[in-house]
Amino acid sequence: MQAIADPQYLFSAVNQFLLSAGKSPLFDVELVGVKKEVQLNNGSYSVHTDRQLKEVKKTDLIIIPALFGDMNAAIEKNKVLIPWIQQHHDNGAEVASLCVGAFLLASTGLLNGKSCSTHWGFQNEFREMFPEVEVTDGSIVTEEKGIYSSGGANSYWNLLLHLVEKYTNRQTAILASKYFAIDIDRDSQAAFAMFKGQKDHNDAEVKKAQEYIEKNIHEKITIDELSSHASISRRTFERRFRIATNNSILEYIQRVKVEAAKRQFESSRKNINEVMYDVGYTDTKAFRDLFKKITGLTPIEYRNKYNKQAAAVML
Repeated sequence: MQAIADPQYLFSAVNQFLLSAGKSPLFDVELVGVKKEVQLNNGSYSVHTDRQLKEVKKTDLIIIPALFGDMNAAIEKNKVLIPWIQQHHDNGAEVASLCVGAFLLASTGLLNGKSCSTHWGFQNEFREMFPEVEVTDGSIVTEEKGIYSSGGANSYWNLLLHLVEKYTNRQTAILASKYFAIDIDRDSQAAFAMFKGQKDHNDAEVKKAQEYIEKNIHEKITIDELSSHASISRRTFERRFRIATNNSILEYIQRVKVEAAKRQFESSRKNINEVMYDVGYTDTKAFRDLFKKITGLTPIEYRNKYNKQAAAVML
């Protein structure tokens, strides 16, 4: 619901900013749908559209809101929108998706061969459904040839600000960011992501290796050790692991260890070195660099952001 109301609110507010500056409103904001009334969340909410699809002859920008529930079912319910989006894009319209609205956008084929961002929790499912689209891990906003996408949840505000800046100017986008209290230059959702691993596969040996990694985060685990544990040659094991998890073995080990470190930073008063040792690292710089690469924050920044009690403790 908010992914529908917020864009309307933002672009209407920008029109007011322009009027206050003695300029003409730039955006003609309309809610467009298949019917005059569209029910959401099993009837909990309803949206009254300004126009129906067939009434729109020309538009410059289409914003696809986030879908809800099972993605395949959501796409099926909205499949009538697919040729409509394709047609208007062919006629020059730009298209933007908010959060998991990327699933509907990808269903149009417009993302094939392009980059896309979506909610971090849906990235593996998105990759499986749309292998011809490159998912950008951790990205808040992607833009490629008039096609835009955004990361999860409130990340869509950053895409909306990006569009405001593109269609108006930086000054107006900054004003909007201050009015709505949004960090205009946030470019990654990595700090919010929770790595759960990809276990929705049928490779039993790879699953055993994943479980072994997760149970032994305090150890320095090698690829040779894992392949030997699975009784598979290293080369074959590496190939099967990547196919099953969408990660290399090293990437998976690193992600599991950093995820364990994040949980400790959030819930304990341990200092950086203690947490580092708990997840099997002894090199402070290597651990800091890896942690920042994956989360976008240093260990200290992450702890201070998510654990106020620990932030007050001297290192």
